Amino acid sequence: MAAAGGVLLTASLAGCSGGGDGGGDDGDDGGDDGNGEYEYIDDEPDYGDWFSDTDLYEGTVDWTGESSVSVDVGAGSNGYQFGPPAIAIDSGTTVTWEWTGKGQSHNVKAEDGSFDSGTAEAGDDVTFEHTFESTGTYQYICVPHETVGMVGAVHVV
Repeated sequence: MAAAGGVLLTASLAGCSGGGDGGGDDGDDGGDDGNGEYEYIDDEPDYGDWFSDTDLYEGTVDWTGESSVSVDVGAGSNGYQFGPPAIAIDSGTTVTWEWTGKGQSHNVKAEDGSFDSGTAEAGDDVTFEHTFESTGTYQYICVPHETVGMVGAVHVV
């Protein structure tokens, strides 16, 4: 395990995210009703065409009120999605990206450089954490699979 500047990376192998249960740390995250359906925020950020090639995007999942949440890396039928692709959280929330082991090697990299899991890895025991302290919308990619729609966003309120 290596920690640097509020970011934790557990080395292993993994895949890109999507379709996970998301989830807060209290068992009642308000985002997933138990059957894979999420609650979405009402005031959707303007992502432009960021999600135009992302199959799993249906809106921004509302995970405000949670101290920690999880996003799957290697979601979707092909393993080349983040799940869910877009989330809304409060400042101070920690997001953990958890590799599913599907879709070959993945990583998580913010477009603005504010977080980066490093070299793409494969497996189902890789995780990467980042705590979001500032409000804003953070768009991120899986570098090897950006062109097939493996993109995501964290909207911090």
